[in-house]
Amino acid sequence: MSTMESKTVREVVLENPGAVRVFQELGIDYCCGGQKPLDEACAAANVSVDEVLAKMEAGMRVPAAGAPQDWQRESLSRLIEHIHGVHHGFVRRESPRILALLEKVCGVHGAHHPELLQVREAFTALAGELSAHLMKEEQMLFPYIAGAERGSAPAACFGSVQNPIRMMMFEHDNAGAVLRELRRLTNDYAVPSDACPSYQTLYQALREFEADLHQHIHLENNILFPRAVALE
Repeated sequence: MSTMESKTVREVVLENPGAVRVFQELGIDYCCGGQKPLDEACAAANVSVDEVLAKMEAGMRVPAAGAPQDWQRESLSRLIEHIHGVHHGFVRRESPRILALLEKVCGVHGAHHPELLQVREAFTALAGELSAHLMKEEQMLFPYIAGAERGSAPAACFGSVQNPIRMMMFEHDNAGAVLRELRRLTNDYAVPSDACPSYQTLYQALREFEADLHQHIHLENNILFPRAVALE
């Protein structure tokens, strides 16, 4: 693994899908920041390359039954079904739940924790943007990619598939920026001493939302989109 640090984060994850768990644990951006060399990504997360490599090597010794799905080997249609069923479903299910929690917690704790009002504003904007984003993928981009794989791509008004992909990746970057802002506002989701159970539930829900969206964006930016461009 001596040359690993010179590879991009995307290359590391594609060669070793189990690295996602390590990157998530250490706060390394493996989705929107997937084009960075591993050493730069580690520096940005304030962790050493040696620590990352050690954790990855330990993960490789986990029995195969616990290994994550290797989406590089699956069809694009199967990957799209997974993204739609698992990750799009998660966003649609969790967004209203988190918004309701935010209203409740802001009403009780907002006066003493004004950062909650900023969290509510940021997440509300993110939820709205994601709702439109998912619809564009499901109605336009995903059917085109699945059709192209079958050899019967529907007529498209966007020219090359790279055009909508470029827009989706731009929106992914925006979502990633909001996730970073949420972490900053919440001090990495550190629950204050006066937090009620709803407050604690809110921060846990936000943390899980972040983890799922990182995986969601990784599957699209690093696997689905490059393979769709290569197919075209």
